[in-house]
Amino acid sequence: MIISVPATSANLGPGFDSLGLAIDLRNKVEFHQSRFFSVNIQGEGEDNPRLKGNNLFISIFNEHYTRLTKKKQNFKFTFYNQIPMSRGLGSSSAVIVSAIASAHEAAGIRVSKRRILNHALVYESHPDNITPAVMGGFNASAVEKNKVFSQNKHLPSCLKAVVTIPNKPINTAKARTLLPKSYSKDNAIYNLSHTALTVAAFFNEDWEMLKLASGDRFHQRTRMKILPELFSVQKTAYENGALMSTLSGSGSTFFSMVYEEDSEMLSSRLIQKFPDFTVKILDFDNSGLIIER
Repeated sequence: MIISVPATSANLGPGFDSLGLAIDLRNKVEFHQSRFFSVNIQGEGEDNPRLKGNNLFISIFNEHYTRLTKKKQNFKFTFYNQIPMSRGLGSSSAVIVSAIASAHEAAGIRVSKRRILNHALVYESHPDNITPAVMGGFNASAVEKNKVFSQNKHLPSCLKAVVTIPNKPINTAKARTLLPKSYSKDNAIYNLSHTALTVAAFFNEDWEMLKLASGDRFHQRTRMKILPELFSVQKTAYENGALMSTLSGSGSTFFSMVYEEDSEMLSSRLIQKFPDFTVKILDFDNSGLIIER
């Protein structure tokens, strides 16, 4: 069996812990029963021996497989990783979602995407990354009574994602500790209104509205100060056709949405100005979790 999950970009400016979308950059895991347990990693993380011995996927997989079957079984796992680690593109969510889906498939139990999403909430308490990882497309999500409730919008092929990936990570947990403990009424209203406007712009496909709508006063500037070059990345993106340009999750990747015809120009300009960073033009993903039996 092959399970694949896309990269994601979360928050999208004002939608702190609630908005996210899927990008067509996938992690895949192929597995089958075996006499001996083994792990092989290709791509991102292949040079990190710790991932073979302390693997989040294996831990979650075994937990669910044992719960579902009441037995232990050896498997051979091969991971094909494309999502950069610790760069704000949802690599952890991809691991969590693929592990839960793989365990159910290995146990011969087919469950809905919604069920997998709610299982994933146990390991990732915010739905902004796990929801698009499972559902694909653009998602607005909320958690009520330990369940994820979300609305999904497919993204058209006329749009591209341009991601600028710095050569340094930003630790999510550390970045969260830098955020204020409370927010003023004005800033709370600002983010509420801009989140609502962002969601409306996506569902109405009013792409020109996104630059204004994606303004944020909760988290972006604080996190971007960890890597000040990101302010220049955002400025360059907006000067070269970006419809929106936001910190991806807690960073360090910067996500920009652009019309397809402007994507090469924006990419070239970012590569020119930030030669030490990786710049990719990617499609949006509307499929989310894919199970190939």
